[in-house]
Amino acid sequence: MSKFTKEMVDSYAEKLLIGLTEEENAMVLSEFDVIDKDIDIVNTIEGIENVEVMTHALDNMQIKELREDIAGVTPDISDLLFNAKNKIGREIEVPKVVGNDEV
Repeated sequence: MSKFTKEMVDSYAEKLLIGLTEEENAMVLSEFDVIDKDIDIVNTIEGIENVEVMTHALDNMQIKELREDIAGVTPDISDLLFNAKNKIGREIEVPKVVGNDEV
């Protein structure tokens, strides 16, 4: 049985200000089912509860100094897009690479 419900997904979508169709809601629920099953598999690993939680992939890395985060001057969008060949307003059109049947 799923730990997530249609109502939960609708509530989260509303909080995130995205509207989901019934089909999209069903897709999200099916993806959560897969994630739940994967988590259940991980939880069957013996001693998993004794593994120390990581806060970062490089927890043991010694960072000597972080730079100060200072906002700089933002360049004009027209300057940034000057050399772009296929532009649509403020966006650059790029070739489709995901789901492209051409090889």
